[in-house]
Amino acid sequence: MNANGRTPKLSIVFLNYNRVAETRYTLKKLRALTRWRDDIEIIAVDNASSDGTAQYLRSQGKWLRVVEMPTNTGIAGYNEGFKLARGDYILVLDDDSHPKDAATLQGLIDRLDANPELGAVACAVENNQGELVYTWHLPEDHQAGQSMAFIGCGFAIRRELFEQIGWYPEEFFLYQNEMEVAIQVRKHGYQIYYDPACRVIHRESPRGRPSWRRVYYPTRNTIWLIRRYFPFPVAAYMIVSRLCIGLVRAAQTREFGWYSRAVLEALSRPVKTDKLSRELRRELKAFWQQNSVWHHLRPHR
Repeated sequence: MNANGRTPKLSIVFLNYNRVAETRYTLKKLRALTRWRDDIEIIAVDNASSDGTAQYLRSQGKWLRVVEMPTNTGIAGYNEGFKLARGDYILVLDDDSHPKDAATLQGLIDRLDANPELGAVACAVENNQGELVYTWHLPEDHQAGQSMAFIGCGFAIRRELFEQIGWYPEEFFLYQNEMEVAIQVRKHGYQIYYDPACRVIHRESPRGRPSWRRVYYPTRNTIWLIRRYFPFPVAAYMIVSRLCIGLVRAAQTREFGWYSRAVLEALSRPVKTDKLSRELRRELKAFWQQNSVWHHLRPHR
């Protein structure tokens, strides 16, 4: 139950790491949107920040539930917040994202209440200028309807379903964890719905994000996903494509050491296979295209 003794309908969970200014801004927005609601709880997880983030979160009082991790565990920190959530639904945010308005919060609740076949709702994501952010995870035309996936800085999911899935895959540490969850939502028989009326502002702060992370984790984790869900020979083509894509990124950032490490771990670690049906693979067309050299090289029309 929340501070007023009422079991919350929606739990908002966000992870923080060494961006105290972003955390302050996010909490300011969340406080303004939920101040008069007793059916929403907010849970902030700090991943062992060294810039005063934990102390700031601790100072907020009972309206905010705080989890302090002893070390930086990556997305595993989220899981500790998810486990504390008591709402029927969980809204997942980053420390540099926030719901655009109160209508977004109510819209997520109403959408999931009215549609039991929906496992998750993907929010539209805007930048600070109010422009929609393009991402291959969401419908290209931004029309409401079924979606392949969602963006980790703004989506809502049924708590019980999320728990059955096992929350985020802790071994990923960072990147592609949303795709793993999205695939599992579909494998559990639920739909993912993109609702452009539910909007999240993603301020996309680059602070504290070294370039090696965008080489190492996407390369390793994407290959893990391919090995787990896709059959031969499709998987072989996708893996070779991802190796090429990762090599280009490594060349751009001169992170060849991290690339080599990613390849070694991606191919040597045992992966429990769970091959997708042909129908589900068709739904993941955008994911396949992102891991296809031919689609990256062909001229854009």
